[in-house]
Amino acid sequence: MSDKEITRLEIMQKIKDRRMSQKEAAGQLGISIRQVKRLWKAFQSHGAIGLISQKRGKPSNHQLKPEQLQQALDLIKSRYQGFGPTLAHEKLVEVHRLKISDERVRQLMIAEGLWKPKRARRKRVYQMRERRACRGELVQIDGSDYAWFGNGGPRCTLLVFVDDATGELLQLLFVPHESFFGYCEATRRYIEREGKPLAFYSDKHGIFHLNHPTAVQGDGLTEFGRAMQELEIQILCANTPQAKGRVERANQTLQDRLAKELQLRDIGSLQEGNTFLPEFMADYNRRFAVSPRSSFDAHRPLSPTDDLERILTRQITRILSSSLSFQYNKRIYQIQTRRPGYAMRKAVVTVCEKANGEVLVLYKGHPLPYQVVQRQPHQAEVVTSKSVNQAVRQPTRPAPDHPWRKPFLKGSPSFDTHSDASQPSSS
Repeated sequence: MSDKEITRLEIMQKIKDRRMSQKEAAGQLGISIRQVKRLWKAFQSHGAIGLISQKRGKPSNHQLKPEQLQQALDLIKSRYQGFGPTLAHEKLVEVHRLKISDERVRQLMIAEGLWKPKRARRKRVYQMRERRACRGELVQIDGSDYAWFGNGGPRCTLLVFVDDATGELLQLLFVPHESFFGYCEATRRYIEREGKPLAFYSDKHGIFHLNHPTAVQGDGLTEFGRAMQELEIQILCANTPQAKGRVERANQTLQDRLAKELQLRDIGSLQEGNTFLPEFMADYNRRFAVSPRSSFDAHRPLSPTDDLERILTRQITRILSSSLSFQYNKRIYQIQTRRPGYAMRKAVVTVCEKANGEVLVLYKGHPLPYQVVQRQPHQAEVVTSKSVNQAVRQPTRPAPDHPWRKPFLKGSPSFDTHSDASQPSSS
């Protein structure tokens, strides 16, 4: 007998000896008088055995049948190999309509060797930072480099925007690697759909933070920082990954859930993946997003002066020469204008380069027509530490007009190394 049943037996014995009333027994056991009467009747009929639960040793009414467990196991082995218990349980319930608990799936996968339980680790305690109150008040951004499309697909980076107040995914975008133009494209899509947030929270990647003291020029902003300053969006840089733990944990979840969803749908390219991301974001937010403390949305609409096509470009200033020309990106640009030449000599212009390579030249905010008059020989591009893998995967080739190729161009003189130079030429 259990301790509970032994206690009931002692009280029933007191009732039998008239040392306790049924009302007092109900108060001591924490049950109703009617239940005490049922126990007393069973005790009178069968003695102590009548107080033992009749369900002991019998299978539960909610226990799954062996064929149902086998069906779940077959589905996990055939379709959800490598899935975690929680995600596999969601697929079994939502896709295959099986009534099974996530804990039962976990036990089943452990018994079959499909899942190894994680040993509980002693977590390091960090100072807690409370969530922001409003949606759009702070957005954590980061890039996650991973084999998103499996071992056979291209390795790429997923740009992740997570709202700090709700944990909601605000923007996802597959790009070859973390770059200025990649973040600009993700920011443009996000702002056009939601509006401008108050602040971005990022790491100290060179896109967001000037890490070399000699690189500080002017106001000390990176190109992305300059663009966000024009849009009145503050850039905050975390000193540790734990400080922006919300987006870091989202990256871990996405590397599990999103990669499995791409595998199930047989998606193997960046373009197909970006098409699927809005559907995945809606499902993710439905499962994991929380309600903010305040119902106010801090996103701001774009103002009439916010020209995203101009702001989200790589910009640099140049000074026009006496011939109204300047050099940029190994090319010489000649300004075409109807003004007298002396009127724009030594003028400061802004060169804006778009993601597709198109160049826009601005003078006091107005575009200037130009013509490319000369192109310099191609040189190796300087890349960052996070994009070096992408650069190595795509080896560069010298341009057709590169000086190294000149001896091998059609019509170039040939050199016969086997000719006998000592023989006199016939006259």
